[in-house]
Amino acid sequence: MALPRLLVRALHRAAAAAAAPDFNSFVTRTNTCGELRAAHVGQKVTLYGWIQYQRQGLFLVLRDFQGLTQVVIPQDEAHSHMKELLSNAPVESVVRVTGTVSPRPLGQENPKMPTGEIEVKAETAEILNSCKKLPFEIKDFIKKSEALRMQYRYLDLRSSRLQNALRLRSRVVMRMREYLCNLHGFVDVETPTLFKRTPGGAKEFLVPSREAGKFYSLPQSPQQFKQLLMVGGLDRYFQVARCYRDEGSRPDRQPEFTQIDIEMSFVDQAGIQRLIEGLLQHSWPEERGCIMTPFPSMTYEEALAEYGTDKPDTRFGMKIMDISDVLRGSNIQFLQNALSYPRGSIRAICIPQGVRYLTNKDLESLKESAKSQFNQEIMEIIHRPDGSLKSLLTKFLGEKEQSELIQALNMQEGDVVLLAAGEHKQVCSALGALRLLSANLLEAAGLALRDPTAFHFLWVVDFPLFLPKAENPTELESAHHPFTAPHPSDVSLLYADPTKVRSQHYDLVLNGNEVGGGSIRIHSAEQQRFVLEKVLKEDSEVLSHLIEALEFGAPPHGGIALEDLTG
Repeated sequence: MALPRLLVRALHRAAAAAAAPDFNSFVTRTNTCGELRAAHVGQKVTLYGWIQYQRQGLFLVLRDFQGLTQVVIPQDEAHSHMKELLSNAPVESVVRVTGTVSPRPLGQENPKMPTGEIEVKAETAEILNSCKKLPFEIKDFIKKSEALRMQYRYLDLRSSRLQNALRLRSRVVMRMREYLCNLHGFVDVETPTLFKRTPGGAKEFLVPSREAGKFYSLPQSPQQFKQLLMVGGLDRYFQVARCYRDEGSRPDRQPEFTQIDIEMSFVDQAGIQRLIEGLLQHSWPEERGCIMTPFPSMTYEEALAEYGTDKPDTRFGMKIMDISDVLRGSNIQFLQNALSYPRGSIRAICIPQGVRYLTNKDLESLKESAKSQFNQEIMEIIHRPDGSLKSLLTKFLGEKEQSELIQALNMQEGDVVLLAAGEHKQVCSALGALRLLSANLLEAAGLALRDPTAFHFLWVVDFPLFLPKAENPTELESAHHPFTAPHPSDVSLLYADPTKVRSQHYDLVLNGNEVGGGSIRIHSAEQQRFVLEKVLKEDSEVLSHLIEALEFGAPPHGGIALEDLTG
């Protein structure tokens, strides 16, 4: 009988705990600075590390990658040389200390330190390398400019925060390998980093070759390689892949980054989603709590209508509400003009306790932001303590309409509503941005809105397959990349009206950030050629190698790429 999945997972964790890593193998220390406890009292130990702190020649705190240990400096005449050596050593100097583990004097224990019950009484010591004056203190709470941190990145890496982040990432990737390879038969394959240009997607970095006028491209992703691996019958591929995108300076995108890249044959969208949910459950750090599966899902259109974005932060409410029907009968001209658009609508967000937490300056900045970024006018409505509404609109609305508006938006006394009218996508995008800006303002004013310890995963599906080009709306471009298959229900539209075709693309969103994206791929050479030549007006010759491969019995296949979740 098969063991329940939770029991299997528990057994794996127990086995991992039983085989705890030996940090002291192959080196000359006996212990790390973070492992000594009361059980070690009386043992003679040798520690290596950096001087974190030194106090008046009485003791110092020694630090390594695992933690801190207090070292007592001997005060007797016989050890005067060692006292002088350690007392004068600069902070962050590298030292070796040999001594005996002793309990701390009664009342001097430090419960905030894992090693706070003990101290090491130094018997011998050696300065292995002295440290010159530091550009900044190696402490997490010391604020440093980004430029200074980058200049001295090797010093910044000594901080516990970055040390922990790198080690957490290593553990997560190892458990992902375990899940994919050991439990589900995936094959880890390294793909080339020198390739040819790919149409669509981000701009690529170019690498000159020795042949004049010819260049290699660094891959934006291993997309084509992994599809070719599926044609080759590998069935299940993954890679911790290095990717490169020349997108300039963007806070949410680095020019060089790593992703967990996955591809499977004979799979559908639901299969990929189940795989990723299981992968994240298996590899999720225990100290960050449990994640519940299956993840909720919403369509692209739902996400845009309710949150104004395709990567919603679902940790808090303030959803966009459609109030077109409530105000459809009003005599307000700009609202009637908005509703006359082909996809015209009137929508709003309700900011809880906005009167208390937002200033007039805040409200003006929100309206200005919508105007400058989206060319969208915003009207504010304030729900007064006496139950009445304050707005430029209210003099045009009867009591019945005002009451219906309060009910439709579930307004409470002290709430502030931001209203927008116009073309559907523009209105939703503007209100979606104001929703996030309002949340920032509310939290800055002291209202707890988004739990920083909560992890709200969400699948967003049914994206459009094509979008109008920004520079020429009469032409189309791929919403994601040209290898994405059309939704099974929309295949006929691909040839009749490509603008209405939904894709088999899916994004994984976490707390308002896109952390993964993938799709079921086109496996028909004929369909791939049609998309490139007839819809996108691209030269299919650039991808002739892939199209030819699809002609040799390519299986249905799909995949996903996950971004680093440990930062």
